[in-house]
Amino acid sequence: MPAALARAAGAPALSARIRTEAEDFFVEELDGFQASGSGEHLLLTVEKRGMNTAFAARRIAEWAGVGESSIGYAGLKDRHAVTRQRFSVHLPRRNAPPVETLGGDDLRVLAYAWHAKKLPRGALAGNRFALRLRQVRGERAAIEDRLRLLSARGVPNYFGEQRFGREGGNLANALAMFAGRRVHRDQRTHLLSAARSELFNRVLAARVAEGSWNLALDGEVWILDGSRSVFGPEAWSDTLAERLARFDIHPSAPLWGQGASRATGDALALEQRVLSDGTSPALRSGLEKAGLRQERRATRLRPQELSWQWREDGDLQLAFALSPGAYATTVLAELGEIADAHGD
Repeated sequence: MPAALARAAGAPALSARIRTEAEDFFVEELDGFQASGSGEHLLLTVEKRGMNTAFAARRIAEWAGVGESSIGYAGLKDRHAVTRQRFSVHLPRRNAPPVETLGGDDLRVLAYAWHAKKLPRGALAGNRFALRLRQVRGERAAIEDRLRLLSARGVPNYFGEQRFGREGGNLANALAMFAGRRVHRDQRTHLLSAARSELFNRVLAARVAEGSWNLALDGEVWILDGSRSVFGPEAWSDTLAERLARFDIHPSAPLWGQGASRATGDALALEQRVLSDGTSPALRSGLEKAGLRQERRATRLRPQELSWQWREDGDLQLAFALSPGAYATTVLAELGEIADAHGD
């Protein structure tokens, strides 16, 4: 976790390494819908090793003999991992090559079905992770106490370092783009996301530092768990307290864009204070001029079905599921200092 992002759980409970081998980081998409069984879009569930989503999409496009624009996928997956995810190919059935001809040692098809529409971004229920931490140092009792805390209380819902590129370069490139540098359309999308994510992280880090990331501020805007639906501000009540306690709702922070923040009172004052310093005004202005609209994102994330097992060699095996748009690395950062063998 970058030094600027406060850790809610306190001092690290362990130090370890991850992704020494691709199999140390396994992630599986949880499907958001079932295939219709008919249509001109072939849904492929594939398992790939050492291959990011964009490279796999190109490989599938070449196999199908179509342009990359005909390929759909719900989420982006890292290269240094073993991942399972869906792709769609706009491919009239009469022209479909045999599925058996797609694949190899680094990519294999697990299932396929026909569907009526292209697979859109975000069309998944979440992701399930199985992670192996190697060279673990720390007291087992303290490590397990921390894991129980993360399971019960959740973690700050930071955007992970992957969003910001190698050594955080996407942020500098976003500022250059806002200052007039021309960039490719695909790169523009990534840079806008990085700028938005940075502003969100700055607000969230301030709330973590003051202890309000999982509590209500005066003027809070609430977001429903597992959705983008927001409501509030409204007067604090026993009903809100109960919903917050059972993770039905979460506090939120802005995903910046045009329009006024929905927050009021102390929540708005904190956002204004944090986003008035340093490069924040330039990032805000650039996002507004790009036409993005104000949205909200939950400040709190709870790993689902978190479990762990100590291996005979001392490695720690973790398993949990996360909602769409959440990062396993943010969970690991609350656990301790995790050195990524492939930090790029």
